[in-house]
Amino acid sequence: MKTDVKLPIGIEDFEKIRTEGFYYVDKTELIKELLNHWGEVNLFTRPRRFGKSLNMSMLKCFLEYGCNPELFKGLEIAKDHELCERYMGKFPVISITLKGVGSRDFEGARAMLRSIIGNEALRFLFLRNSEKLADSERQQFKQLITLDLENQQGFIMPQEVLIDSLRTLCALLHKHYGQKVILLIDEYDVPLDKAQQFGYYDEMIDLIRSLFGQALKSNSSLYFAVLTGCLRVSKESIFTGLNNPKIFSITNVRFDEQFGFTDEEVGAMLEHYGLSDKLETFRRWYGGYYFGHADIYCPWDVINYVDLLLSEPDASPRSFWINTSGNDVIRHFVRMAKPGAKKEIELLVAGENVLKKISQDLTYRDLYSDTNNLWSVLFATGYLTRRGKVEGTVYPLAIPNLEIRQIFIEQILEWFHDEVGRDSLRLDAFCAAIQKGDARAVEQQFNMYLARTISIRDTNVQKNKKENFYHGILLGLLSHQEDWYISSNMESGNGYSDILIELEEESIGIVIEVKYPDNGDLESGSDEALAQIEGRGYDEKLKMDGMGTILKYGIACNRKRCRVKVDNGKHAGK
Repeated sequence: MKTDVKLPIGIEDFEKIRTEGFYYVDKTELIKELLNHWGEVNLFTRPRRFGKSLNMSMLKCFLEYGCNPELFKGLEIAKDHELCERYMGKFPVISITLKGVGSRDFEGARAMLRSIIGNEALRFLFLRNSEKLADSERQQFKQLITLDLENQQGFIMPQEVLIDSLRTLCALLHKHYGQKVILLIDEYDVPLDKAQQFGYYDEMIDLIRSLFGQALKSNSSLYFAVLTGCLRVSKESIFTGLNNPKIFSITNVRFDEQFGFTDEEVGAMLEHYGLSDKLETFRRWYGGYYFGHADIYCPWDVINYVDLLLSEPDASPRSFWINTSGNDVIRHFVRMAKPGAKKEIELLVAGENVLKKISQDLTYRDLYSDTNNLWSVLFATGYLTRRGKVEGTVYPLAIPNLEIRQIFIEQILEWFHDEVGRDSLRLDAFCAAIQKGDARAVEQQFNMYLARTISIRDTNVQKNKKENFYHGILLGLLSHQEDWYISSNMESGNGYSDILIELEEESIGIVIEVKYPDNGDLESGSDEALAQIEGRGYDEKLKMDGMGTILKYGIACNRKRCRVKVDNGKHAGK
């Protein structure tokens, strides 16, 4: 066990990882595969946080003039001496990432694009005085790096110069070095995603199409280009006219192990840090993806959970991926889902497959136009994965792991609370029934709410996880009463009660325990919940806080049915 080796959380710089003593999962086989099978334009599509940017940094470090061979010492690529001799450090490389091109308006996004390309051009400042360039060519370079110092508006770069900027830089480097250029463009589709969100899509698609058209079509100074992104957007005509661009998506066998971690790689990392006994937990929470023919884990999750366990050995797994995005795709999907799609979501959350026609030629313009498109987006972006045999374009889809399942459930609950929140009169009636101890009315209305949501019925999920789902629904409904003091999982008596409520003015305390009987026996489940409240003294805190009347609710739920019993001296609901 070598816990002194640092974990590269958030580090996408290959050189920094290799020189600063960070743990590195060797993906240099990608270099060999690419150089043996490259096309003029090569596009890799993978979900976010699967190592695209780090692999692009690795390519740059290997191919660019001035390469430090020590960076690759001991790695797989170093074994191929002939390939290293032919390609290592032999090219001028232009490398940009478009992940930062996001703004609420087109002008802001265009300024960001100017800044990214202008700053990359500044890496080649020697071109300003290159004797191999003509005066007119040196003037072209000056246009790429000129700043608006007077107004402090960043790079000036007029529109026509911006559109031609990557092609121009390729041509200048080619002439200076006498060697064609390798062009790396990371996260090429982020500007389109942001533009779609903020309403300037048409302007951005025109700009990106023109920029890429100049750089990637008939560019005599280009050796080859590599692009990465989440989605393939060929319907946008960004790549129209290219000479057979090679597209390597999550369905391709080639490069299937080069983005994300394999089971073997995760096992080796856990062994290194003395966590081998946690492999099954990592597999259930962060694995489950199927790229090409390979079983893959999300590297962002694996690294973050290893880091957490090193400081908190007993820490439970948690969602790390969800914090890197707003998960808008699932939010739109759940909210747009019609009854048939809601049934399919229930199957997915239950750990089952659904068969769907998948299109890998997507368009951001039509992303949210209907749920059929969203199935394809969920697949491409890692919220769903393939399970089983593909028939033509019909894929058996499933949720890959417990982390993504949790994201689905959170979005389901958020959608449900928004939906029911529109009917305040019905919510008032539900809360009034809770306050009165009217178990029959509570049961009737809660059953109605359950009929409207998406049920949780996965037999492979622990019982307490199912109970937490109904617990979450109840909390959302009860939070409608802003003057109620509501606490969840509060220590009281000899344990932690599900829900405690205090109505100070009325001196009423309410304790609620939720059960999920797997056998569907709601009657016994509600009795068990009441017995637990009594046996563990969950009402102790309410008594200590001076509540004069205390209502104890035992609620049993199974799929879209519930049974409610209350101990208020009358045992209503029996």
